[in-house]
Amino acid sequence: MAGTERFDALMGRINDVLCAVNLLAWDARTGMPPAGAAARGRQSATLLGIARDLATGDDMRAALDEARAAVPEADPRRTLIEGAEAAVASLRRLPARLVEAAAELRGPAQAAWAACRAADDFATFRPFLERTVAIRREWAEALGYEAHPYDALVGLHEPGMTLARLAPLYAALEAGIRPLLRRALAGAGPEPAWLARRYPVAEQRAFALEMAGRFGYDLARGRLDDTVHPFEVSMGRDDVRITGRFREDWLPGGLFAVWHEAGHGLYEQSVDPALSRTVAATDLRNLNALAGASLGLHESQSRLLENRVGRSAAFWDLHFDEFASRFPDQLADADAEGFWRAVNRARPSLIRVEADELTYDAHIMLRTDIEARLIAGELAVRDVPGAWAEAMQDRLGLAVPTDREGCLQDVHWSSGGFGTFPTYTLGNVMGAQFFAAASAEPAVAEGLGRGDYAPLARWLAEHLHRHGRSRSPARLLRDATGSDLDPAAYLAALAAKVDRLVREA
Repeated sequence: MAGTERFDALMGRINDVLCAVNLLAWDARTGMPPAGAAARGRQSATLLGIARDLATGDDMRAALDEARAAVPEADPRRTLIEGAEAAVASLRRLPARLVEAAAELRGPAQAAWAACRAADDFATFRPFLERTVAIRREWAEALGYEAHPYDALVGLHEPGMTLARLAPLYAALEAGIRPLLRRALAGAGPEPAWLARRYPVAEQRAFALEMAGRFGYDLARGRLDDTVHPFEVSMGRDDVRITGRFREDWLPGGLFAVWHEAGHGLYEQSVDPALSRTVAATDLRNLNALAGASLGLHESQSRLLENRVGRSAAFWDLHFDEFASRFPDQLADADAEGFWRAVNRARPSLIRVEADELTYDAHIMLRTDIEARLIAGELAVRDVPGAWAEAMQDRLGLAVPTDREGCLQDVHWSSGGFGTFPTYTLGNVMGAQFFAAASAEPAVAEGLGRGDYAPLARWLAEHLHRHGRSRSPARLLRDATGSDLDPAAYLAALAAKVDRLVREA
């Protein structure tokens, strides 16, 4: 096979295998019987082993040589070929046994986490986390790094990102958010009585899904299921699934979780069809069928829909009456302004996925610090609950009564997702940059003002989604917004929100 044909065929096969892995992962976290965890782990390990063999074998080596010879340096495809070569070299540094061990552990570890979280039982989960940390330490050493082993893991998900680059960003955010949080807390009144009432889950779910569709998430190519910890997963652009978690006694949580995941889903569904089953729709370095250019860019889309749109005053001015009609008794004494204020009220909380915008990044900084210390061997797994409680008290002034509300609350460590937490804060920053740029377009601004979200979806697809992994995250951000990573737009959005909360209190 001449030119890029052999490479394209191999990438198609790898993508197919990775989509199958994603389907197994979706089932494991939505419908698989608990006893199936060990077998599911072996199945995933087998498939990931096949994907790795395809990516690192002699056929791929020859295919890349052919493709490089056939594609001129000036051709945009050359960047993809060179990126694939770098990813394959990275994979070759990882022993096959390590890739398969991580995959085999994931199923039992996630099942154990779900059970231990429910039972508030860190001791039983501890051996799974110790094994996961050991694997990720070895992973970092195999990949190599310059300054800190955690950099190798963060860089897998956000190219070029390191602890040294995160430090000034985190410092700028802390310095900018701290006075805003003080102002918001000082001006916050009591929570409205209606927030604590009980809201039937079926109606919450129906409204959340209706709005996700208006945002652009296509249910003909997606679905919503329930899970312990919400996530999105893609089996190609025509099968992109999201999940949610609803509580009768906490109304905002379910709504914003669905819109968060819909942001992820919209990204994957909007990739150019021509990129399907190609290297531009495959995270080859992480062996994942992820078309988004990085996890930070992915989180920028979820946080954009969740916060810049879903938590905006304009959104609730437009949609509160429709929403309240589903809960006429519970919301009889509420109005659009009061609802907006309630879902934006600063309230330091133990749970990251239910945190308000002003305290959310503190949760990410806490996790980044603990992860980095675990990977560097500076913190033992047995000491994680205490380190978590100390950091939560220091950052948010909260006592942690249970591990279920502390170090057991997130699914990420059970799946081996070390290095992914910083991408949430990166997503907050980039999401605000994208939204500011999009809102400067008259069609987008007018659409947002009348509840028509199609212009925003089209802008995001044109400037970001359709490109998949064919352009670097830095280039996508710069081309769309005219600037590199910059927290100014994010801090400005938070400041404007606090100004209104305090002024109209």
